[in-house]
Amino acid sequence: MAQIGVDDPASPRYAGNVTNITRPRSVVRVRGRSFMALVLRPESPVADWVAGLDAQIACSPSFFMGRPVVLDLSALTRGDPAIPALCEGLQRRNVRIVGVEGVDESPWPGAPVWAQPLVGGRLTGVLETREDPESETPAIVPGETSLLIDHPVRSGQSVVFPKGDLTIVGAVASGAEVVASGSVHVYGALRGRVVAGLGGNTRARIFCRRLEAELISIDGLYKTADDMDPALRGRAVQAWLQGEAMMMAALD
Repeated sequence: MAQIGVDDPASPRYAGNVTNITRPRSVVRVRGRSFMALVLRPESPVADWVAGLDAQIACSPSFFMGRPVVLDLSALTRGDPAIPALCEGLQRRNVRIVGVEGVDESPWPGAPVWAQPLVGGRLTGVLETREDPESETPAIVPGETSLLIDHPVRSGQSVVFPKGDLTIVGAVASGAEVVASGSVHVYGALRGRVVAGLGGNTRARIFCRRLEAELISIDGLYKTADDMDPALRGRAVQAWLQGEAMMMAALD
């Protein structure tokens, strides 16, 4: 009859020793990912501000869909009874609020977790999400007030320049975003989203060689593709603000 030794893998003693071995715990890895958040700054009277928002949503029902929104409450008084109703109303309008700013503490007693003030928010330098890991992000020279991107901006990429004018030598693809505090010049087809005048620059303009944009915005005023004159599609165009209206005209 064959016998099983204590060092044999089939031995109960051997098996018992195996089950008592402590295995290292798996490591939880935390990785960063940046998202472009929209900022809404409601003003008093809140009802009038909401009515204006509804008018914009009526023109572009999908504008806020899926986009993170930060609510800037600096123009309202903490504890204003209109704030909870405002937040609930925004959520019913499919405005996804991810946090608030402009307050030092909870904006109203018993506010939910998402209504706690965000910390660390600030305008960024150039932020580019690239598909090509070997591509180099342009360096920003201290004090520089303009930035040149000498390649197309592909779908899913985001370029943000909060210090002045931004020039793209190439196309801006559908699904891409270009943002600047000054004017934006696109020497190619503009198919994605462009935001100029970030931070309140009403004199900023948008120029492009061929207009096929999903959205253009200057100092918070915007037009989607459905709002643009069909006669301007596919043409060289500039956009600027005139009072509270965005104007667009062909360059050729």
